[in-house]
Order: sequence, then structure tokens, then C-alpha cells
Amino acid sequence: MTAQTTTTDVPAILVLEDGRVFRGRSFGAQGETFGEIVFNTGMTGYQETLTDPSYHRQIVAMTAPHIGNTGVNDDDPESGRIWVAGYVVREPARIPSNWRAQRTLDEELRRQGVVGIAMPGTRALTRHLRDRGAMRAAISTTETDPAALLERVTASPRMAGADLMGEVTTTEPYTVAPPQGVPTRYRVAAVDLGIKAMTPQRLAERGCEVTVLPATATAEEILALDTDGVFFSNGPGDPATADGPVAAMRGVLDAGKPLFGICFGNQILGRALGLGTYKLRFGHRGVNQPVRDVHSGRVYITSQNHGFAVDAPTGGPFDTPYGRAEVSYFGLNDNVVEGLRLLDRPAFSVQYHPEAAAGPHDAAELFDAFCDLMAADSAQPAQPAQS
Repeated sequence: MTAQTTTTDVPAILVLEDGRVFRGRSFGAQGETFGEIVFNTGMTGYQETLTDPSYHRQIVAMTAPHIGNTGVNDDDPESGRIWVAGYVVREPARIPSNWRAQRTLDEELRRQGVVGIAMPGTRALTRHLRDRGAMRAAISTTETDPAALLERVTASPRMAGADLMGEVTTTEPYTVAPPQGVPTRYRVAAVDLGIKAMTPQRLAERGCEVTVLPATATAEEILALDTDGVFFSNGPGDPATADGPVAAMRGVLDAGKPLFGICFGNQILGRALGLGTYKLRFGHRGVNQPVRDVHSGRVYITSQNHGFAVDAPTGGPFDTPYGRAEVSYFGLNDNVVEGLRLLDRPAFSVQYHPEAAAGPHDAAELFDAFCDLMAADSAQPAQPAQS
């Protein structure tokens, strides 16, 4: 791959909700875009970040200084398109170098109409967001007056209260089968709240035939598949708006099916148990987030992307409508709840991403734990559903 990134000398501005202005040059498509601005601390995996549906309606600022070094390929996307609303980098790679590269990052951003900015102030921007919190913002190559752009930023929708699942979920069910040579051991229903492609692939690698369902799937529709387990995925928006998935999960819990949730799915489990959720100041986004297992004390370095969290008791087991539960993991940077586990039913969730595209893979064993739950459940005699 020898194509050169074609960043232009067209001026671009980034205007934050609190009036802070950054100037740079256009990177990707020209035009303007609005969204909640957040920062990602990953030094790798920019293609997976761009295509993660959880970033829908967010402008993502990368803290790593060089972005685009390995170009873009057709194998690593986590979905069928780029979902970020806008992209902020310090220094785009001039010449990408990787044997798998098929296009430059700049070409891909332009091809998909994603407006970006290359600017020298990404460190200052990150510090500002850590101090002030995530906020609304805009990138523009067409509006040269920051004050005029700021008026439109403050009129744009907020992330708190945003119901975005329906904008990213699959419209029709589809199936991901185990790879050739891997026997089918379990059947899993996966509710797509903004699922990453690597998640059903990780399950399939372990012998799971995964049927991916739209976010609107009801408990009756899920249970009608008579699968061995149920999975609730990551996704964008405010979990306080996700009444449908919460009701569906409660139906799955009533039926006693083995259940596993990731990220948004963790927040849905929290709500299903009667817990609240809240918006974090600036969220966790990157591939270097440390979490600790409450029981073993083991520390995992994890991939994360979330701006909301579960408000749960951390002092030990607590009562829920489905028996006792506990916080299973917490974040070492800020003590945020990073996992929940039911003690009387086969259900657990984590706030981080064990599928970990593009790494790290410390927590991949959680997919094995889900398989173990399904194996243990299938070995037990059938029990009547409890409520």
C-alpha cells in the first residue's frame, strides 16, 4: 500500500458547547457535523472504533498522536459502516503501511461522508473534556464564524435521554454459525442493541450458533427460539430510554435462561434488577481500562466504550426481584461498577468488551463462562419458571 493520505489545506473548526474553539484542517469529508464529543485513549484499533455502533452520534477525538498508520481494510470493521458523527486527530499518517491495507483512512472517511479535523490541540482538548466532561460539539469546514456555529451546537440534541438503539440495530434476524470444523454445542439468541461483529464471532468460535435479533425483540419472541442462552449486546444512547429491552430481559430472567450482557447489556441488566443508571462525566473509551474481579482480585486490562454506568451497591450481595446479586467487577480508575452477577440465577454481565477487537484479550474467558452456564443449565432437570 503506497497511496498517500490526501488531507487538504481547507480550514476546519471544532466548536464545543462551552464556547471553546479549536482550529485545524479538514480531514475526511468536507462539510459539518454535530454530536457529543468524547475521547478515545486507544493507540490501536481506530477502524474498529469508527465502525462500532456504540459511537453513533458522537464526535470521537483520538488521544494517540498518529492515526491512519495501517490504512483501512475490509476485514476489521465491526459493522457495515462508520458510525461516528465526526473524527478528531492530531496528525494523520502521510503514507499508511500495512500489507492488509486497501485504502487510506482519509479516503474511507470521504467515501462514507464522515467530517473530520486534523489539529495540533488534541491533548488540550482531552484535558478540557476531562475537566469539563463530555459535551455537544460541531466540526465544520463551511461555517467560519465560531459564534454562529455555537448557536447551532447548543440547539443540537443531548446524549442524555437519547434513544438510539433503533437507529443501529438489525432490521431482520440473521444467524452466525460456528466456523467449519467446529461442532455446534449451543444455540444463543443475541439481542442487537448495537452489536459489534466480533461478539457473535467469538461465541461461534466456541461452538455457538447465534441468532441475532432486532432490539425490538420481546421476551416471547426470544424465548420462542428455545435457545440454550440469551445475550444482550452493547449499543448507543441512554439506558434510561431502553424500556423495551429491559422488559425483554425480565422475561428471560423469569424463564431462568442463562443470560450474558455486555456494555449496554450490563446497564439493561442493572435496570432489570431495579437499579438506576447515570451519565459519567467523560466516560471510558479505549483499550487500556483496568478492572478488578471482586472475588479473585485479578486485574484485567479491558476495552471499553461507554458514557453511562449502573448505580449498584458495592458493599456485598444485595436483594433483587430475581434473588441475590452482586457487583462482580469495578473500575480501578474511578470505582465505576464494571459487572453484575446474579447469585441465584444463571445471569451475569460486564460493562467492558471481552470480544476486544482490537484487543486486549484478557477477558475473552467470559465467553467460556457463558458457555459453562449453558452447559450447567442443560445438565439440570427442567424447573418451573419463577417470578
